[in-house]
Amino acid sequence: MVRRPLTGEPLPLDLVNTRWPADGVMLDELDDPAGLEGWLREHGLVGDGSERCLEPLKTARAAIRRSLEQGDDDGVNAVLAHGRLHLSLRNGTPAEHVELDDEAWRPAWLAARAYLDLLSTAPPGRLRRCDGTGCVLWFLDTSRNGRRRWCSMTGCGNRAKVKAHYDRTTKADQPGG
Repeated sequence: MVRRPLTGEPLPLDLVNTRWPADGVMLDELDDPAGLEGWLREHGLVGDGSERCLEPLKTARAAIRRSLEQGDDDGVNAVLAHGRLHLSLRNGTPAEHVELDDEAWRPAWLAARAYLDLLSTAPPGRLRRCDGTGCVLWFLDTSRNGRRRWCSMTGCGNRAKVKAHYDRTTKADQPGG
């Protein structure tokens, strides 16, 4: 099982980041049964028949990515249409209960719901796609100055800095440079 290069992001971004390029090939953590199980467990979403939630999760992942990249919210709304939130009061404490048309949609629905929460709470402009060439990963910029550009400094950030250094030194070595 190959682990994705960026972990620890909020649930919806972590779902989007389960598909990434490596050596010119797109890898998908959810296609590996152990990867799917591990991802669900990591987010406290383990239940019976985790393989049943694979297609709904892929649907939610594509929908969230389209929303992030193109502003197309129809897919997220379609995922959310598989359930509803029932609010109640129990012993003086507010409670929320998710009612779904099919339990296989629970992890996907929760990721879509978490996406709505993230959009409501994240500072404007802080949900970002990595600036690394060819990188498709998304992150929540929690840096103090809000200027994070790469999914990781050891990966994309380092490659960008090495390339910039190479470009500067190559240009300086050329006649007239």
